[in-house]
Amino acid sequence: MGAVPTFLNYNGYPASLCISVNEVVVHGIPSVSTVLKEGDIVSVDCGACKNGFHGDSTYTFCVGEVSEEKKRLLRTTKESLYKGIEQAIAGNRLGDIGNAIQTYCQKRGYSVVREMVGHGVGRHLHEDPEVCNYGKKGSGPLLKAGMTIAIEPMINMGSRNIVTEKDGWTTRTMDRKPSAHFEHSIAIRPGKAEILSSFDYIQEVLGDRFI
Repeated sequence: MGAVPTFLNYNGYPASLCISVNEVVVHGIPSVSTVLKEGDIVSVDCGACKNGFHGDSTYTFCVGEVSEEKKRLLRTTKESLYKGIEQAIAGNRLGDIGNAIQTYCQKRGYSVVREMVGHGVGRHLHEDPEVCNYGKKGSGPLLKAGMTIAIEPMINMGSRNIVTEKDGWTTRTMDRKPSAHFEHSIAIRPGKAEILSSFDYIQEVLGDRFI
């Protein structure tokens, strides 16, 4: 389609996709030595650039039959993404997005990663503002029509604490409990955000197994 992968060699990242398995929150490096097994969850984070503009999206998949505990984590994380998107309208504040995600997930017993956040996206992959998945209603910069941002809740089954491995990229939960990650790139509009990325193709393939 004439697009190029954004992540490849971005600040030294060695792959075109970030593929994070189970307790890896983000920035997992694909490896032929990593063998997926029944019951794993795998987040695939993809960035692409076309005509000078970047897009960014993530989906967390189930490998075979996954425990109901992990499915609930995935469903909650994905649902929280849309709760955040509902608040991403002109006239609201950035904190409204984070508060919606945080409230939804914490009420269901999950923790919100603080160190990793969403971001503005456009002519560069990462632009201002940072889009936190936690926050206070009515706080932060004003959302204006035409802004484009990536909203990406990273939600842990256990503690919110994370650690980065010696490779400088792979970031996992400190307690090694599972983490889920979903992301859409969106445009701020009056009344309702416009979702620029799509999970439709995933749903088409997975059918009833679509989380």
